[in-house]
Amino acid sequence: MTAYDGNKEYRMVPGDYSIARKNHLIRYTKYKDDGQFEKVIITFDEPFLRRVLQRHDQSAQAADTMDSFLPVPKNALIDNYMHSLAPYYNGSTELDSTFADIKREELLLILLRINPGLANIFFTFGIPEKIDLESFMLRNFRFNVTLERFAFMTGRSLSGFKRDFRKVFGTTPGNWLREKRLEEAYFRLSRQKQRPSDVYLEVGFEDFSHFSYQFRKTYGKTPSEVAGREG
Repeated sequence: MTAYDGNKEYRMVPGDYSIARKNHLIRYTKYKDDGQFEKVIITFDEPFLRRVLQRHDQSAQAADTMDSFLPVPKNALIDNYMHSLAPYYNGSTELDSTFADIKREELLLILLRINPGLANIFFTFGIPEKIDLESFMLRNFRFNVTLERFAFMTGRSLSGFKRDFRKVFGTTPGNWLREKRLEEAYFRLSRQKQRPSDVYLEVGFEDFSHFSYQFRKTYGKTPSEVAGREG
């Protein structure tokens, strides 16, 4: 599996363990190996983490990395833990909510034992700090998320986001996102000769018909004409 966060690409192969950070925009590409793809995802949600924090004193500071994925080194404790989950994943044993929390806590404590600094990742709550709007948007405009989500991730209210956005870019977020995504689409179609059916999702459009309409309205040609492809 490969993942891209607008700034850096991450690659995971069978047997890898990795921590995916909250409040990070990610695009995934999954590849099947011999027709099989299996993954185990365990989520540490905030209510669970707060309950653990009440039982285990952990000091947390601001995280010292902005990476969206944090690789977990190979470790016998984690290997054995993963094997202990096999009965629950093959359906031979039912995992109720109480026992699920016990297994989640076990993994969390293993990770903190391997790397105590992860407390800065796990036990930092609240909204993101206010960050530089221009660099964030230039890095993340390809992600198809709501303005509310963009505002939250830049540490702003929606009204504050729109106000700061106009100061920085001189236009509304909606207009800027549309123009920026169309520019990116034109480059991919004309220079990289990518397929229109692939491009519209990659640059942040949700609907192909809407993408085609906006593209032709802006450039006077269909995406296929610009790409030099038929259909």
